[in-house]
Amino acid sequence: MKMLINVPESVVPDALRGMAAAHPELAVDPDSRLVVRGDAPVAGKVALVSGGGSGHEPLHGGFVGRGMLDAACPGEIFTSPVPDQMARAAAAVDSGEGVLFVVKNYTGDVLNFDMAAELAEDEGLRVAKVLVQDDVAVTDSTFTAGRRGTGATLFVEKIAGALAEEGAPLERVEAVARQVSEASRSFGAALSPCTTPAKGSPTFDLPAGELELGIGIHGEPGRERRPMMTSGEIADFAVDAVLEDLRPDAPVLALVNGMGATPLIELYGFCAEVHRVLAERRVPVARTLVGNYVTSLDMAGASVTLCQADEELLRLWDAPVATPGLRWGL
Repeated sequence: MKMLINVPESVVPDALRGMAAAHPELAVDPDSRLVVRGDAPVAGKVALVSGGGSGHEPLHGGFVGRGMLDAACPGEIFTSPVPDQMARAAAAVDSGEGVLFVVKNYTGDVLNFDMAAELAEDEGLRVAKVLVQDDVAVTDSTFTAGRRGTGATLFVEKIAGALAEEGAPLERVEAVARQVSEASRSFGAALSPCTTPAKGSPTFDLPAGELELGIGIHGEPGRERRPMMTSGEIADFAVDAVLEDLRPDAPVLALVNGMGATPLIELYGFCAEVHRVLAERRVPVARTLVGNYVTSLDMAGASVTLCQADEELLRLWDAPVATPGLRWGL
């Protein structure tokens, strides 16, 4: 194992200290494991809080800032943050307008955010929750009951975050977040496994010359294993898997997401193939985002997320955003 770390036990707090140094506009607490907007709480604004295991950067801490999240709770690598941590985040950003928890559908995250909501409500906060469960590859897995939450998390956080920034009430922000979650589907492929610092070796075995179709972001098994395919063949398989379930009748937002170790030259080539498949299937693409956004440490591979978007969702997608991981319109 070769990693740019000190010791496995300090990977997360070390990263948070670096984040604090690089982004003074954020309030980063490596000891409490919180990343908070520097201007929080923002008066008159619903607060968005998310989080999960570390190792998926820039998700979630990299999406804290104007137009997205008010706070993020990073857990240990691939491990849910704890309820007290989430409740502290909610208290830190609540302006009195309520807090929306954005939760990826993994058992630990769901249970701990539920407990955090109870703790926050005991302190007088209004809390709503939206579950993201967009991965069509498998239903029920090692980590979940139901579908896994993956790339659609970015769409939910960006679009609901933009609406909250405009001062919409909690019920409206929750409804739009749920609309985005329900209108989104994802599918990914792994070309290599990932290596966690604590384990020091690959999390699963993927022989040379093979790939895993439908992999999860923690190295969970996918739909099937095949001999290596071309970029175009992977795009055909992934997009068809998404469209079989989504069946859009409106333009889509497209996220072509790298899993962490795949360079942009490959991702842009894969994006071209994704657009080819969508054009062949007569699905118009309204916006496209390409890059490493919802990652799995050093895994090579990519995922495709499509969200059926009406004009209001597109307007909110285009709204200004200023976070370490996503920035435009300023």
